[in-house]
Amino acid sequence: MRTATTKRNSTLDAQTVERILAEVREEEIVAMSCDLINIPSPTGEELRMAEYMRDVLQRLSLSVTWQEVEEGRANVVGRWTGSGGGKNLMFNGHMDTSNTGSEEFLTGLGYKPRAVVQNGFIYGLGIYNMKGALVCYTHAVKALLRAGIKLKGDVIIAAVAGEIEKTQWGEFKGKEYRGYGFGTHYLVNHGILPDMCILGEPTDMRVVLEHFGSMWVRISCTGIYVHTAFCEGREEMNSIRRMYALMDPILKWIGVWEKKAAYGGKKAIVNLGGIRGGHAWRASRTPEKADLFLDVRVPPTIPMNEARRDIQELFMKLEKQYPDWGLEFETYVSVPGARINEDHEMIQAIDANHERMTGKPPEREVVTWCSDASVLSRYGVDTVNYGPSSGPRDKDGEKVKIQTLVDITKIYALTAAELCGVNS
Repeated sequence: MRTATTKRNSTLDAQTVERILAEVREEEIVAMSCDLINIPSPTGEELRMAEYMRDVLQRLSLSVTWQEVEEGRANVVGRWTGSGGGKNLMFNGHMDTSNTGSEEFLTGLGYKPRAVVQNGFIYGLGIYNMKGALVCYTHAVKALLRAGIKLKGDVIIAAVAGEIEKTQWGEFKGKEYRGYGFGTHYLVNHGILPDMCILGEPTDMRVVLEHFGSMWVRISCTGIYVHTAFCEGREEMNSIRRMYALMDPILKWIGVWEKKAAYGGKKAIVNLGGIRGGHAWRASRTPEKADLFLDVRVPPTIPMNEARRDIQELFMKLEKQYPDWGLEFETYVSVPGARINEDHEMIQAIDANHERMTGKPPEREVVTWCSDASVLSRYGVDTVNYGPSSGPRDKDGEKVKIQTLVDITKIYALTAAELCGVNS
């Protein structure tokens, strides 16, 4: 991990900076953060959250667009239209949360849709992924408006549905499985095309210039379906036993891929995301099919079709080795990595304003998680991940320092003013 070397001096005069910073109010940031946490919004159930964001953006007198992405789900887009002649900047954040809040095995304060303010932190489901960012966007624009700033370019706040890493497959159908860029795909398909975008994903105030992509793969094999009493002599035709035999070459491929596709100091991790076969309610029958599900992380330097071809070659070797096993291969998620140039004006503005607020330039990081930068960059929207979170993920769940939310809000406000241009 390295630290930025700030190259760009601020285009804002000291008086303008002080006017903007003076209008960021901690108590309002805390109040809105608690409001958003207290609205449960798992993937597919973002409607109440969208209605709240619509009301907030309308109270700021922004031009608000309601995009119904499907029944009961919407994107909310607030646009502060500038006078013209400046760049258009979007702040984009998803409303759905990583978990539902009802998982019994997740007991920490930060895994529940109930806000708790404690020891300078806000705890609660979604506060860093990524309701806190939506709060910061809103109060950055509010500070600019209060300060009487007039911008040349437009500032857009987009609260989107369905970003969390999940997808439909097999019997798992319905809106609760439609994530992985669902809302942002609709956003850019329907006319919201700024020059650049800041995603306030939980980066611990690091600037993420690059992130990996993700490809989900299914490898399956078949077997006989027969009563336990009649499987003697045919035990090796059990699909679970066959999958066990396939696991060794698959694990060897994983080891090679993780090293070969490593990038930015990170392994190209392959997660054994799921395995299933047979019927728990009828263990007296051999399973007719076994499925293995993989999440393959792909660096931004490798095209998704090339990554698919790599693991498909393994499958074809297995298919040739075991021609009677009914092997199947499928890729059912393909989310490319994303990157932005170090010298982009948005990066330089964030660097300068981060250093102004914290006394030091931000660190850089390459991450193996995905974001909607994957979608936006494919539409020519230069996008960076830079947002509020506080420390490593732990048993407490999601939490963010209040001071971090305040600092990020100020940085967002100053960055928007610089990039969009201030009318004198």
